[in-house]
Amino acid sequence: MNQSRSAGVRFRRVLLVVNPGARRALQARDDAMRAFTAAGVACDVLLTEGPGHGTRIASENAASYDAIFTLGGDGTAMEVITALAERGPPIGILPGGTGNILVRALGIPIRVSRAVPALLSGREARIDLGRTQSGRHFAIGLGVGIDEAMIAGASPLMKKRIGLLAYVWSATKAALRPRNFRLRLTVDGTVYEREAAFVMIANLGVVPLFGTLFRFGDGIMYDDGLLHACVYSPRNFADSIRIFTRIARGDVHTDRATFYAAGQQFRLETDPPRRAQADGELLDMTPMEITVRPHAARLLIPR
Repeated sequence: MNQSRSAGVRFRRVLLVVNPGARRALQARDDAMRAFTAAGVACDVLLTEGPGHGTRIASENAASYDAIFTLGGDGTAMEVITALAERGPPIGILPGGTGNILVRALGIPIRVSRAVPALLSGREARIDLGRTQSGRHFAIGLGVGIDEAMIAGASPLMKKRIGLLAYVWSATKAALRPRNFRLRLTVDGTVYEREAAFVMIANLGVVPLFGTLFRFGDGIMYDDGLLHACVYSPRNFADSIRIFTRIARGDVHTDRATFYAAGQQFRLETDPPRRAQADGELLDMTPMEITVRPHAARLLIPR
């Protein structure tokens, strides 16, 4: 894994982009400010005012800071990552949302007071990004099927009230009623046709969720210059339970109801059309065009 060159630079001034609508962001903001002060780092704070505002904030202010930190959910982090793809400064992701998947996947402490010093003294990782035809970027993966139903079924009110349990509830409902669809998947010009209940164009192979490490396949790396199509095709409830069990166990890639293809350019078509999600944000309906941007994101990670 090309995970690292030393972050060696001394951070003197950073920008903290806070999503005030995220579940834990506002209460964690004071912890973050105290941690930056303790480290001798000047920190300015800007609040996002709606979807997409994080991208604008980062684009307009990046040149004035040694690093940009985000405090919100994965969506807030991806807005800033989108703005700074293939250009600096580096980005530090602090936990402030419901799932905090990127934080957990990158080994960042889940407490803000510990995450700030861990990132300030950490190292820099260059990771790949996926990009849709609309310009939306993702670092975890783009999914259609059961995982989209999980995201759609967890309302903002439910997430504020019960946190991660909102996703547990919606994921359980989606798994109990999988809706299969016809899939036409084109990877670097090669066409594959399957019936599927869940398709993930994955950049991260291991995702921490619900206290478990979910492994979508074997050999999926965030810095290999590729994305990986993971297709799961259960035919009945027993197949669904087996697949999810094996995803949690780490050997789903050997299951007879799975299919994998790695590449750099993807076209995802479904019959009937299905809505997609990327890193927890709902997108448009299929068809989707996806490409990889190798090593496009500069992220701070703990040593």
